[in-house]
Amino acid sequence: MSIEPSRAPSAWRATRLKQFLIGSAHYPEHVDRSYWERDAERMAKAGFRVARLAEFAWHILEPREGEFDFSLFDDAIAVLARHGISTIMCTPTATPPRWLTHRYPEVLRVDEKGRPASHGSRQHADTTSPVYRLHSRRICEAMAFHYADNPNVIGWQTDNELNTSTSLTYSDSALREFQVYLEQRYGTIEKLNHAWGGDFWATAFGSFDQVVFPIHELPVSPGPGHLQDYHRFLAHATARFQLDQIEIIRKANASWFVFHNLGRLNDIDFRGDFSRELDFMGYDVYPFLLDEGQRIGGAALSQALSLDMFRGFSGNFIVPEQQVGFGAQSLVATVAPEPGEMRRMALSSVARGADGIIFFRWRAAHFGAEIYWMGIIDHDDVPRRRYDEAAEFARNLISIEDDILGTHVRIDVGIAGGDFDNQEAHRTYPMGLPSPQDEAIRIYKHCYEQGIACGFVHPEDDIDRLKVLIVPHWVMWRAEWTKKIADYAQKGGTVVFTALSATRDENNHVLRETAPGIGVGDLCGVKVEEIGRLPAPGDDGLSAYEDRHVSTRIRTRHPATSAERVHTVTIGNETVTAGYFYERLSIQEDTQVIGTWSSRFVTGEPSVTSRNVGQGRALYVGTYLTEDLVAAICGKVFPAANVEPLVPNLPKGVEVSIRQDDNRQILFVANTTSQPVFISNLPDGVPLLLDGERLGGAVKLAPYGFAVLKLSGSDQDGHKN
Repeated sequence: MSIEPSRAPSAWRATRLKQFLIGSAHYPEHVDRSYWERDAERMAKAGFRVARLAEFAWHILEPREGEFDFSLFDDAIAVLARHGISTIMCTPTATPPRWLTHRYPEVLRVDEKGRPASHGSRQHADTTSPVYRLHSRRICEAMAFHYADNPNVIGWQTDNELNTSTSLTYSDSALREFQVYLEQRYGTIEKLNHAWGGDFWATAFGSFDQVVFPIHELPVSPGPGHLQDYHRFLAHATARFQLDQIEIIRKANASWFVFHNLGRLNDIDFRGDFSRELDFMGYDVYPFLLDEGQRIGGAALSQALSLDMFRGFSGNFIVPEQQVGFGAQSLVATVAPEPGEMRRMALSSVARGADGIIFFRWRAAHFGAEIYWMGIIDHDDVPRRRYDEAAEFARNLISIEDDILGTHVRIDVGIAGGDFDNQEAHRTYPMGLPSPQDEAIRIYKHCYEQGIACGFVHPEDDIDRLKVLIVPHWVMWRAEWTKKIADYAQKGGTVVFTALSATRDENNHVLRETAPGIGVGDLCGVKVEEIGRLPAPGDDGLSAYEDRHVSTRIRTRHPATSAERVHTVTIGNETVTAGYFYERLSIQEDTQVIGTWSSRFVTGEPSVTSRNVGQGRALYVGTYLTEDLVAAICGKVFPAANVEPLVPNLPKGVEVSIRQDDNRQILFVANTTSQPVFISNLPDGVPLLLDGERLGGAVKLAPYGFAVLKLSGSDQDGHKN
């Protein structure tokens, strides 16, 4: 299966796959060979095209150092191929064999307390280790060249969910690698000391071999620059570890596609080297697990948010692991998808930019750490409703793949995201404030619930496609971004900056100019004269530090403190609560005030401003966001920027998105609830898929049902996206 790679990161990059990837993660090593033929027959009958193999099988592929045995997987691939199933191979480096960790204990990760990781889990090997990199290259090279001429192997996955279990390591070899990285980055120790603020608390180093790891609260927090560079190093080492594998795979067979299946965002820089050499990214989708961690409004919202966020890193993607049922490890258990919901989740991934769905997993395991992580086939080898739903999904997708392949997801409102340095800068100095990602979630949730085409982009993307760009508290800023955004506004775009934007340089130093700096203040027509902390909405006015260190008796002594310090903002006729932070703003003559502080000592002062820039405008919000404040600002900004819902008056629990290119628009409408819903005001179009019935101008969608419409004509407002 060939592709035409275009690897420059972009929220609008298509995968260029010629066929939709549909299949499952398959572990033939977990059952005896009597199952294999029956498994392949069932996969083929369900409409599956691919199986993902070998991601945790290094101990089988190389049972002893230098002795390779590919026979099990050779045979398994051949059985699948007889039934028309192609194979995606995985490099098995997330779980090294015991002979390796026993003979080379220096490859084990070491935690902050100096304890080495133990064999018997996964991701226990240190990807910064030169020794581990050597063995990783060996197994990858042996596998890649063994399968180089096998026509049944069509692509590769690198490793498995890099950094999901942990990204941190404090081993001796990691420290040496960290020191080398810093010397290459700075050249001289004087430049490093400047970047890390070595004159503060006498934290300077005399040479690179004196550099130590930043250790939290030993006894207090290390400097922001020190922390920032440690996490830059981890991201660099992760990308380097993966690049070793990519280069070997491409050398063996240049026609293979290569991707990685991402689980979490620990120390991975997508705008750096990590995704540039991949043909596309893969994102593993476990909505109920996400909802447990995020608590933002349900599994459907968590899934949409994560996929739209991930797509902003490098464009369309595949889903190498799509949850199919109840999932559990020893200390976690997720809610199980209800009848119809597994198929709905898979179709929602397609609506958000997936060009492939690989279900996790084919069958439930009988042993190991995930014995109750259910598969398409149950423990008793009986196919039931999950198998039927997977087969129905495959039939649906195959019937419409020609209509959707090659399209990208429409974005009207872009939220600045995907910048490693800005997210890490927050972590180095959080002050109890939300991160840029936390604030982005508030904005995204509003757009999602209103049915507005919202996504995540980077300032280096083609932002001219957007109607509105919102930059949530990016403290680290570059002059070239200001110029690009100013050009975007000149041509009619609307940009919104929020508090603390453009206040630090590339070293995480606070700028020596009035905020916001690096041209953002001039663009928005504002200056920040004073800053201060506000209580978080609903809290008692204490910072995160105080929350950890102040006794309950002291914290409850003055219960009126929070109420006294709440600040409100008035926009038009609406007064809402601000959150976490205030800025006192002064404005230029050509800057309009569209929101004012309406409480306490800042009453009447500007809180939200707007300045006309060419045909567009630049807004500045001098605080952090609450849900009510997001709604008030969007209610003011969106109509003026011609941002409208894709489908107006959506019932609660219905989500919408559009995939499109220059010639077609495909509208996806999903009922994420267990009850039927009525949807009116759908635009004219040809139904490609409809789980329900038309009732005049409305549609009645079944529980967890989908409508996919090929819209008539082109985008009427001339939107370029």
